[in-house]
Amino acid sequence: MKRKANNARLSARLVLEDGSEFFGWAFGKARSQAGEVVFTTGMTGYPQSLTDPSYRGQILVATYPLIGNYGVPLNSQKQMELDRWGIPLHFESHHIQVAGLVVSDLCEEPSHFASGATLSQWMEQQNVVGIYGIDTRALTERLREHGVMRGKILVEGSREVTFESGDILHPVAEVSPREIQVYSPSGSENVQPPKIALLDCGAKANIIRVLLSRGVEVIRLPWDHDLSGIDYDGLFLSNGPGDPKACGKSIATIRTALQDAKPIFGICLGNQLMALAAGADTYKLPYGHRGQNQPCIEMDTKRCYITSQNHGYAVREDTLPRGWKPWFENANDGTVEGIRSEKGPFRAVQFHPEGCPGPRDTEFLIDVFLQDVKQYMAGGKK
Repeated sequence: MKRKANNARLSARLVLEDGSEFFGWAFGKARSQAGEVVFTTGMTGYPQSLTDPSYRGQILVATYPLIGNYGVPLNSQKQMELDRWGIPLHFESHHIQVAGLVVSDLCEEPSHFASGATLSQWMEQQNVVGIYGIDTRALTERLREHGVMRGKILVEGSREVTFESGDILHPVAEVSPREIQVYSPSGSENVQPPKIALLDCGAKANIIRVLLSRGVEVIRLPWDHDLSGIDYDGLFLSNGPGDPKACGKSIATIRTALQDAKPIFGICLGNQLMALAAGADTYKLPYGHRGQNQPCIEMDTKRCYITSQNHGYAVREDTLPRGWKPWFENANDGTVEGIRSEKGPFRAVQFHPEGCPGPRDTEFLIDVFLQDVKQYMAGGKK
């Protein structure tokens, strides 16, 4: 933890746009930082949450009171471990994406066999500020009543920042790759695997991993790349941060793809982008859905699944055009959690079937999509 020379803690405060203040102590990098303040209800998974591109530039509040108890899974050189494709093994991207972290109780002495650093040490290494020792219950209640708002973490002795300094004009452009990347699955040297074009608006690492584990080739495209000249058998629309309406180029690409017979599957932001491409509308939720325990009901079977989510926008059900209908519904507030077309193999969900660290109750939906792809390749490919 960042300490003064005399080992005294550095005081810090979280200030919200409505004038409310919460006082605590700084950890991580001792620097002031602004951003949109949101909360997540997950009990575990802070390494994945902090590196999730969908949180780009936001100040994240952990509602679970004790954070940092199992440290951070870094190697002996305090670096992220990568798999054979260069994808982080225990994280959702190559670095922390949040602007800051707010917790109630911070564990400074973690206990876990895979821990290579404390949470505070990792955040300091990544230049990210945190604040602990505040009542996150009261803070979460305020965010639920008022809705998400700008905030800033001000650290003793650090320069002042404005609320506006945390604004990001186009967060998707910041987290999307700059060029095309191709990943080939293991053992595919003598077999032509299905080719999945991943429109990456801020894809979590585990999306790529679950696709590769199913023997497909992944063609990772920048968010603003069109599909002309791309040889693919199915289109996967990723998650990502911010307002979906800011992704006009992605929407145009998806609108064109909907005229084809190739299957399309979207998650999170991808659900909103597909809806906009189909002609529906989206809106900003008061405080969003973020955490690993969101109940969603499949509309046909009425079966409820527990899902992992991270989004601040949703699809307006009454704007879905003819030929489209809701697929899943949030059991808490009735919002649309998935859409599907009645005219083609086009589906999307608002939650994360590949959610890491979990739950993975809906990962079978990835297999449903890939079954559509195989059927297309077998009989409908043109």
